Amino acid sequence: MKNQANEAFKGHKFSNAIDLYTKAIELNGNNAVYWANRAFAHTKLEEYGSAIQDASKAIEIDPKYSKGYYRRGAAYLAMGKFKDALKDFQQVKRICPSDPDAARKLKECEKAVMKLKFEEAISAPVSERRSVAESIDYHTIGNKPRSSSFLPTKTALAAVVAAVMVVAVRGFATTEILMVLVSVVLGTYWWGSFSGSEVEPQYSGARIEGEEVTLEFVKQMMDDFKNQKTLHKRYAYQIVLKTRQILQALPSLVDISVPNGKHFTVCGDVHGQFYDLLNIFELNGLPSEENPYLFNGDFVDRGSFSVEIILTLFAIKCMSPSSIYLARGNHESKSMNKIYGFEGEVRSKLSEKFVDLFAEVFCYLPLAHVINEKIFVVHGGLFSVDGVKLSDIRAIDRFCEPPEEGLMCELLWSDPQPLPGRGPSKRGVGLSFGGDVTKRFLEDNNLDLVVRSHEVKDEGYEVDHDGKLITVFSAPNYCDQMGNKGAFIRFEAPDMKPNIVTFSAVPHPDVKPMAYANNFMRMFN
Repeated sequence: MKNQANEAFKGHKFSNAIDLYTKAIELNGNNAVYWANRAFAHTKLEEYGSAIQDASKAIEIDPKYSKGYYRRGAAYLAMGKFKDALKDFQQVKRICPSDPDAARKLKECEKAVMKLKFEEAISAPVSERRSVAESIDYHTIGNKPRSSSFLPTKTALAAVVAAVMVVAVRGFATTEILMVLVSVVLGTYWWGSFSGSEVEPQYSGARIEGEEVTLEFVKQMMDDFKNQKTLHKRYAYQIVLKTRQILQALPSLVDISVPNGKHFTVCGDVHGQFYDLLNIFELNGLPSEENPYLFNGDFVDRGSFSVEIILTLFAIKCMSPSSIYLARGNHESKSMNKIYGFEGEVRSKLSEKFVDLFAEVFCYLPLAHVINEKIFVVHGGLFSVDGVKLSDIRAIDRFCEPPEEGLMCELLWSDPQPLPGRGPSKRGVGLSFGGDVTKRFLEDNNLDLVVRSHEVKDEGYEVDHDGKLITVFSAPNYCDQMGNKGAFIRFEAPDMKPNIVTFSAVPHPDVKPMAYANNFMRMFN
């Protein structure tokens, strides 16, 4: 049984491997290896809570089994619990003092903990933090001073008139008149020149003319990204700042109306897989007023084209706010971005200030959507208590990093389970909820269906809870190793029946997933 499970694991059939390891455990529950191996498979499916439980059981069976500590430490690390991870890797080093791999991972973990302590020490209290966005004026970003459109005609004329008025009033001599003329002209030129900056002429990428993001710009930007070109920082700032303004005005729960005869598309996680996003648009059309989309969170991390993804989605939001709706996922957060690559990618492709700006703007993303008063769309899932109403979700103060418990946490992190009732989260955050929980929530709020994302599925989707809940995941061959399909859902009014479209991964440039993640995480990928 163990050998079959190992083969399934090697074939990236992690769910199958878990089932087979479970059968092996049922035959011999005192074998620490079985528990540690199942923990590893859980880790591959991002079920870190279950991985910690299994690894802890392996340690309980054999306190000197180094892989038990290793697997648990890796799961703690993936959850951002660096201090807990450090304790486990210290134990691995004690058990295997001459193991160079253990020593290397311990050293990197120590660095991560030291960095965390430093950031905690220098961070300002939440009440004293200032908006990054409000400190940025994108008009001033560029290397070439803006030439005044008034020179040399209107500005020069204004200067001469001013000088003549001074002479008329004060009666200066000829030399003094020239000095006044020169001073006024130069001063006016200086004022006009530094009222803004132009993008340097050698920049050959997409340009925003004026204040409006156009379809022409979006198409050119996407084509530039496809060819691995970068967007000028001025335009990146302009897009992100405009998106912040749009999102800030939205409620935490957004209502969407789809007129009769029209359609609406819901996509799940895209996780930095930009070339698969382009494929979605090839298959289903670009977002527009006639072809609106909802992207249901987890735009970034894991995949190494997250900057291209987020700027594309934000630019479309700026171009036509009702053409695209964006929901927050659990990966639109500082803690996840620090671990899974987005922070490093932003720092590499844009700048340090953009790291803070994206973190701020992510806090403005809505938490859930309701389509035609019948379909509830959320990234994660439902709640640890019954009786939650849509009004409770609307009332959530979302302008913060996700908490570790409560309604906001559960919206972003929870998962469905096949059994009724509620159970502990396999991820270690949020909870698992059964079909009875889904049914009561829908009945309480006069809804028909829950659509959520958050979990990779072999076919790109899965229908659960007697057809009352659909998981949709839009990142095919997730992390270049899962072999899954991607999917999106089209709803057509008035019946709003789900039409699920699946698709396969497309080639992308040779940049591996997690390429920008911290050193420690890359060791485990």
